[in-house]
Order: sequence, then C-alpha cells, then structure tokens
Amino acid sequence: MRVLVTRPLPDADATAAELAARGHTPIVAPLLDISMSGDAVVDLDGAQAVLITSANGARALARVTDRRDIPVFAVGDASAAAARAGGFARTESASGDVETLAALVAERLAPASGRLVHLAGTVTAGDLSGLLTAAGFTVDRAVVYRAEVVHEMPAIVAEALDSRTLDAALFFSPRTAARFVELAEHEGLGAACADTVALALSQAVAEKLAPIGFSEVRVADVPDQVSLLRALDAIPQ
Repeated sequence: MRVLVTRPLPDADATAAELAARGHTPIVAPLLDISMSGDAVVDLDGAQAVLITSANGARALARVTDRRDIPVFAVGDASAAAARAGGFARTESASGDVETLAALVAERLAPASGRLVHLAGTVTAGDLSGLLTAAGFTVDRAVVYRAEVVHEMPAIVAEALDSRTLDAALFFSPRTAARFVELAEHEGLGAACADTVALALSQAVAEKLAPIGFSEVRVADVPDQVSLLRALDAIPQ
C-alpha cells in the first residue's frame, strides 16, 4: 500500500522505515515543521523530575542541560526511548497520553518533594499542568521548540489524492490531523479521500479527521506507533 506519513521529521523517517520493512511504500510529507529554540534556558534547580510529552521534548532536554541524573517521566515509549538515547537513564514511560502520564507522576512522586518541569513545544495537546496542579503539584512549562504547520498541502500528497492512489494515511497528533483536513478542504481534495483509510493514534486524533470523508477511520488500540501499524496491517489488501 501507499501510506502517507504526516508526522514531523526525524520521526517520520523512522516510521517510513517501519512501513518499508512491512512492504509498504511510504510517502513522507510532514505537516509540522519542528525547530529547536536555540536560546532556551531551562532551570532544573529544585525540580524533582522532568516531564516529556514528545520525542522532540526529549531531544531538546538533552540540548539544554548537561545533567543526566534527573528523573524523566515520558508520555509514551517513543518519547521515553528518545530520552534514554539522550543519556537520561532514569526515564519511565506512561505508555499512553497526558492523562496516563499525570496518573503515573501522581503515583510515583509527592508534591512536597519539589516542582516539576514540563518541556514542551509552542502548542501542546491536553492539559498536563492542569491535571497535576489539581493533584497538588507545581508544574513549570518550558517552551523548548516550535512546531509550525505547513502552509499548503505537499504536492506529492495532492497528486496521490487526486489520482486516488493513496491507500492509507497515518496521523499521530490532533494538530496534524486538523491541518490535513484544513488543507484538503481548502484545495478541494476532501472528496478525493474517499479511497483512503485514515489511521489515528487516538480518539482525539480521529475526531479531528471527522470532517473528511475517508473510506474509514481506524484508531490504534494503544496510542503508540506499534498499535497504529498493527491497525494498518489489519486492513484487507
């Protein structure tokens, strides 16, 4: 199958490699451009742990501090793997979403032990700070990278849709899903999605895809790439 990968680089390349190993033809067309904040300063003094809600946050953490002793709590396995690759051995994955991450932190840590630092982009999904603040924690959010949406549908995607040769599309975040819908509708490609199966990392992602008439929308059982690709494998060919 020809499968669209909409997530940002460099994660899109890793997903494409997984698709190719399964015999699919990946179309890599990120709908978000990631840029690290070169002047970001993160104060970890008095912090008992760092919270990561994306692999980009983990990569940024490795750039902004020389410390590798601080505990890191990651939203999922991919972000946890990125943190460990950056040298943060004391990393634990919530293997889920911001709600499961907040629950894990509340289970493992105590508010009196110090503040938490959430490394994030300019736009985040969910309300991690709100969930943890309600549990008595102090959470400081540090913006360490920018995630900007692309301004037009990549030509390779428009061509695949127009020719009805795009079999499936992977969506990893509500923001990329929403941007795809905006661009498809703006360029008159909504109807061209009728032959494409959309695969969403979570129900929140799937909801953003609702305005487009995909042949169907499948949601991963667990919000990680393994489950998303398992859902892809289940599509009759």
